[in-house]
Amino acid sequence: MTQTDTTCGAGFLLGDAAPEDVFTPEDFSAEQLLYAKTARDFMRNEVLPVSDRIEAKDFGLVRDLLRKAGELGLLMADVPEEYGGLALDKASGALIAENISGQGSFQTILSGHTGIGSLPLVYYGSQALQARYLPDMAVGAKIGCYALTEPAAGSDALACRTKAVLSADGAHYVLNGTKQFITNAGFADLFTVFAKVDGQHFTGFLLERETPGLSVGPEEHKMGLKGSSTTTVILDDARVPVENVLGQVGQGHKIAFNILNIGRFKIGAGAVGQGKWALEYALAYCLERKQFGKRIAEFGAIREKLAEMFVRLYSAEAATYRTIGLIDRLLQAGDGAHGEAALRSIEEYNLECAAVKVVGSEVLGYVVDEAVQCFGGYGYCAEYPVEALYRDSRIARIYEGTNEINRLLIATQLLRRAGRSQLPLLEAAAEVERALAESTTAAEQPSSGPVATEATLVATLKRVLLLCLKAVAESSQTATMVPARLADLFALVYVAESTRLRAAKDAARRGVGRAAGAVAAARITCESAQERAESLARQVLVATGRRDLLAGLGRLTAREPADVLALKELIAARLVEAERWIV
Repeated sequence: MTQTDTTCGAGFLLGDAAPEDVFTPEDFSAEQLLYAKTARDFMRNEVLPVSDRIEAKDFGLVRDLLRKAGELGLLMADVPEEYGGLALDKASGALIAENISGQGSFQTILSGHTGIGSLPLVYYGSQALQARYLPDMAVGAKIGCYALTEPAAGSDALACRTKAVLSADGAHYVLNGTKQFITNAGFADLFTVFAKVDGQHFTGFLLERETPGLSVGPEEHKMGLKGSSTTTVILDDARVPVENVLGQVGQGHKIAFNILNIGRFKIGAGAVGQGKWALEYALAYCLERKQFGKRIAEFGAIREKLAEMFVRLYSAEAATYRTIGLIDRLLQAGDGAHGEAALRSIEEYNLECAAVKVVGSEVLGYVVDEAVQCFGGYGYCAEYPVEALYRDSRIARIYEGTNEINRLLIATQLLRRAGRSQLPLLEAAAEVERALAESTTAAEQPSSGPVATEATLVATLKRVLLLCLKAVAESSQTATMVPARLADLFALVYVAESTRLRAAKDAARRGVGRAAGAVAAARITCESAQERAESLARQVLVATGRRDLLAGLGRLTAREPADVLALKELIAARLVEAERWIV
């Protein structure tokens, strides 16, 4: 791989990032770790003890908890300082999201308020609207929600049927329509609502709860997140002052899609947090539960589960905070750019944000499932914490854009960037194909260091992805099942490289011995990524009519396999000895 700018969106595919150039969880400052501790202590001491009341929809209690969270600064990470906020970097905000994740319903309520419930106002509200509402939102005195989805417009948000018409006196817009599955709607004070002005121009509005013509339906009965509020929002000639338009008329798509980019990397962070809670519960139970005269943590099958849970969380965490670090770096380079300028910086990494959301939510699904399995029959009982985590985690693959839509976004944007020559991806792919045809493509010689083999595996993964990208770009398979495989290849490469870089940086800092668990996790991640990538690539090449490349693919992916089971045993031993999450 040639050296190139690896800091632009998807630029990592064309170059080799250095470990010191990526942000990792080991780079958190003392101040950032204090935010994390504050959030985790609040969850342990204030939220978990009243979980039953939260699950029973005691919204009075929930609002009290939100005000307490506001007093601790947990609601104001993204609020500008002039409106009573902290204006923290995105990594700090994500770290709060990660550590506030121990009770699914409350996590959703708080995140719905601080994320999609507040950010449209933060980034697109006028100064008058911000001054009026943000100080109260920062401390939990007013709670926000986000009304985008409709009965006939889910992932296809622009198909919305809610209509806005300017009143005869020009002072109000009159809104009519129905929104569905709106988090916090049962008790929210402020509603970000999307409607089409004159049935054509997609626009965002900010409505107060007391707006005449605005009402909410009954609470949905859900599989999980039973303590969160989810209702319809009904707009029946709801009159909204014209000054309550967010951004510009006809530009609502910018709000909807850009805010979702932030939501996606925060879902990744929250999923890592929930997964850590699940692993913590599972590990504690396995260290206590005895069968056949010994702790079940001593059985190989259980040790493998614990190790695999750790590896997947470690890798998802690496990709999540690498992405957020890239965003923070771009924001800082823009001299603290705010408003839409900041969102353009975040949009640069929309592929990475989508990958983080997909990977984080699916890793979480795996981890909570295995946590229930570790508990056995007790895991199926409501009095044990993993039962709720199992149910609550399922929504992560659905909201903020289903994982299917996010995969489509990744594939579409990747092909678009390549086709518009924003990145010379197709040129690089042509080089890989020529080398395969000439039988000259071989694995790069590994550099020195504890993760040298992983660097070679990642370089191979990039070639495999480029090969498939070119095959898809030149085919007619862009509207079939093929793009999802391209998206999965993108995520595999990104996660594998992020994990390798994280482990390499940690090993350089602490030494290989102390970072042995991290190095083992990187090897397992890269090994399994190559196995999966080879399978996906074969499917793509066959589907796109490029069977002629299959033999070259086999040569490209040939390698000496790692002793994955020994590496998992190393990780399991460290977890059992420490009796907690330890890198």
